[in-house]
Amino acid sequence: MIDVNKLFDLLLYDPNDPVLFNSAFFFYYFAVFLLCYLAVHKSKAGRVWVYTLFSLFFFYKACGYYVGLVILSAIVDFNLSKWIHRTPKKSTKKLLLIFSIILNIGLLFYFKYTNFFIGIINDFAAGGIPLLKLTLPIGISFYTFENLSYTIDVYRDEIEPVDNFMDYLFFLSFFPKLMMGPIVRAADFIPQISKPYVIDSDDIGKGMYLIISGLFKKIVISDFIYLNFVQYIFDDPSKHTGLECLLGVYGYALVIYCDFSGYSDMALGIARWTGFKIPPNFNSPYQSSSITEFWRRWHISLSSWLRDYLYIPLGGNRKGRVRQYVNLALTMLIGGFWHGASWNFIFWGGMHGTMLAIDKVRLDYLKKRQIQFGGFSGGLLKVLGVLFTFHFVCFCWIFFKAATFHDAWALIHQIAYDFQPEIWPELYTGYTAVFWVMVMGFVLHFMPAKAELSMENIYSKLPVVASVAVMVAFVWLLAQVKSTQPMIPIYFQF
Repeated sequence: MIDVNKLFDLLLYDPNDPVLFNSAFFFYYFAVFLLCYLAVHKSKAGRVWVYTLFSLFFFYKACGYYVGLVILSAIVDFNLSKWIHRTPKKSTKKLLLIFSIILNIGLLFYFKYTNFFIGIINDFAAGGIPLLKLTLPIGISFYTFENLSYTIDVYRDEIEPVDNFMDYLFFLSFFPKLMMGPIVRAADFIPQISKPYVIDSDDIGKGMYLIISGLFKKIVISDFIYLNFVQYIFDDPSKHTGLECLLGVYGYALVIYCDFSGYSDMALGIARWTGFKIPPNFNSPYQSSSITEFWRRWHISLSSWLRDYLYIPLGGNRKGRVRQYVNLALTMLIGGFWHGASWNFIFWGGMHGTMLAIDKVRLDYLKKRQIQFGGFSGGLLKVLGVLFTFHFVCFCWIFFKAATFHDAWALIHQIAYDFQPEIWPELYTGYTAVFWVMVMGFVLHFMPAKAELSMENIYSKLPVVASVAVMVAFVWLLAQVKSTQPMIPIYFQF
């Protein structure tokens, strides 16, 4: 017999247990959603309403009544974009665009950065301004950037404004991209809404491969390494040897990649099953041989957004080389601040921006002198480039993850002055499973693209029944793994 009260409580938002892609509730939710979606799949309006209502409920389960911000944002930018489009006067268009930018950035600023700047004022002016009791709505950074790109694209006459409000609300609230993106452009997504819902075995197979690989990255690799090793290192680096700290940094490099890309893979897979194709957001970034290449492979939707809506409007490479280097550094500085309200994030972005500018100088020098490397020397330089880029990125991750600058420098100090390599046998004995999972994670990451494509093709050729059976078996296996370990979700609220 079903306990109605317990069922009702399950449907309510619980701030201590927000819904996540790897939670048990999500799989029941997704199953019900698919049944309802398939029941109306022949009707465009039916698909939009079902998807939107389920997405808004998902937002509610993730962040409570802040779901109202998504609806409010959709109403404001839907109408502002139409107003911008039909206004003939350029100056009026610009004023409306500025108004839209102020509203969107203002909303993001209020929830994400108000307490940060209150803290700065208190520190520098010896003020006693109390911090506000604010909860950061999950996904706000993503749908704010999507709103901005949509309104800016309409202003630039690159896209026509959406006629149907429900289409725009559907685009903005699309639940697969809620947690960690990717940042989806309206120009890429909205035209797909009106297309008939048709999926084939290739969509089912590749969608399942993305969902399974995403869950594997998130639960088997990221959560396991974080909860059983990395969190202990970053909680108090001064208590650990340099060898432990270094391995903790390598572990965190896997944790953050598998967290971000795992959620993105699941988003792409779910979208594929429901008739939508979203561009990949990660492309084996640690295989990059330069920092420029890294940002073409890491969080691709954010990198391209910063390029198109920040770097290029700042002048890009059109106003001389010095200005170009400044624009690169400034873009990444702002990109770092987007990740969180902390000096650590700003410093992280500044380091990446500086290195991007230095790499641009290197590329310009090689191009100007027509210097090219091939054969053995080219291969050796590529390997060295991969090693240097990976370790630079890892160095930056220290500041991204550490709670304070003090903790970050304490970790670096331990690596530099208290390495103690002789403890390796004892360390390996204590963390054998963790280290082998790390080895597995890096091996999988550095696999050739052809190998991953072969895996996708195998899944795409499976019969539908076999695909579903594999999916159910994998979810059951993960449930058993989670039930035997105190695993908690590791994610960043954007």
